[in-house]
Formats: sequence, structure tokens, C-alpha cells
Amino acid sequence: MPELSEFLPTLALILAIGAVAGFIAGLLGVGGGIVLVPAFFFAFEGLGYGTDGLMQICLATSLATIVVTSVRSVMAHHKKGAVDWGILRAWGPGIAIGAAFGVVAASGLRNEVLMGIFGVLGLGAGLYMAFGRAEWRLGEQMPGRVGTSVVSPVLGFLSVLMGIGGGSFGVPMMSLYNQPIHRAVATAAGFGVIIAVPSVIGFLLISGDGANRPPFTIGQVNMVAFVAVVAMTLITAPWGVKLAHVMDPKPLKRVFAVFIMVMALNMLRKALGY
Repeated sequence: MPELSEFLPTLALILAIGAVAGFIAGLLGVGGGIVLVPAFFFAFEGLGYGTDGLMQICLATSLATIVVTSVRSVMAHHKKGAVDWGILRAWGPGIAIGAAFGVVAASGLRNEVLMGIFGVLGLGAGLYMAFGRAEWRLGEQMPGRVGTSVVSPVLGFLSVLMGIGGGSFGVPMMSLYNQPIHRAVATAAGFGVIIAVPSVIGFLLISGDGANRPPFTIGQVNMVAFVAVVAMTLITAPWGVKLAHVMDPKPLKRVFAVFIMVMALNMLRKALGY
């Protein structure tokens, strides 16, 4: 059991991270994982938790929060009839298989490798967010059975290696295949559930033997960060949604894209040892 003087700074910092992630998610419709993973890493590292498996803990804890937020999001979108259940049924098995392989891969990779993967993919996501055009197309309809069987496991696999849900990859992918943006956002929330549930189960079953792990970590999931972030997200996400309705979020989205790219480059810097 950690001392109170050790526990309170951790809790305070994680609450602040959850508040910011929830507000940004509500304002810009961007999943929290792409914010949470680097925030968790630098927060835990700054507090002195330097275990070799720190990135696995950050990925797993981010995905645990996505279980809750994605389920709530899917239910809300379903009430509005925005979820395309046909796409979810077609893509779900491949995404789940890819997520399972992602857990196996992530559990065997060093911090530096996972940071490098996050940095490269995060940089790509930030560039698309900043410069992507709504009229860009890869096709006029979603890929057929062969394309789905190839792309869906890759989506699940890469999402786990970044600790993110379905939004960062799923929304651009569906938009590129001519799906309306509201349907893409709603359906991608379902991707998040399919990615997060099996991967979190896997991460909970992986024992963590590294020294100097954050307190209250079960398997690879830090329960303090999970509970604190979910609680703060429930409070601050509606604030972001309200603000999004009274102002144009597009300029802010470009600013956030730059922020994501800076964090991604910082992760790459750490991965390369600078």
C-alpha cells in the first residue's frame, strides 16, 4: 500500500489529465486515447515510476477507459439511429482478432519500440487531422469481403499498439469510403468497444513483474488512472460538447492536430534516446 504522500500527487495529476481529455473529446469529437497514452507516460515517468513495462500500462489503462466511453457513445448514437450495425457486424470479427494480436505484440515490445510506433502513427493521425479534406475518397462504398478481411485486423492491431479506440483510424477510413461523417463517428464508437474489451481482458491477465510500477496496477491496467479518468470524462465531456455548439471547432481542431504532432514527435525523441 503506497503512502498517502505518494498517492495524492498521482491522483491529482491523473484527475487533471482526465478532465482535459474529456473536454477535448467533447469539443472536437476526438477519442481520448491519443491524448491519454502520452499523458499517462509522461505523468507516471515524472512521478518516478520508471518500470520497463510502463508503455504497456499506459496502453492498457487508456483502452480500459475506452471500454466505458465507447459503450456510452454507442448507446447515445444508437438512439439517434446513427450506428451502421451492418459495418460493425462485417468488421467486428477482424477488428477483434487484430486487437488480440495487438495485445500479444505489445506485451513483448520494449518501451522504446512502443513509443516509436505511437510517434509514427500519431504523427500520421495529426497530419490527416490538420490537412485531410472531406472530399478525399478511396472508394464510393466500403470494401468488400476481401478488403474487409485485410483492413479490419490491421485497424484493430494498430489501435491496440497505440492504446486508442476506433475514432482515430475508423472515422478517416470510413470517410474515405464515402460514409457520412455522423455515421462514421457513431460506427467508430462501436469499433472502440470491439477493440477495447478483448484487449483489456488480455492486458489484465498479463502479469506485471517490473519494479517501480505505479500503485494499484492490476495486470497492466492502473486502476487509479482508470477510475479517475472515467469519472472526470463524465464531468468534462459535456462541457466540451456545449462549447462545440456555440463556436466553430475547425480552427481548434487544427490547433489540436499540431498538439498531437508535437506529442508524437516528443515520443519519437524519447524512443530514439534524445
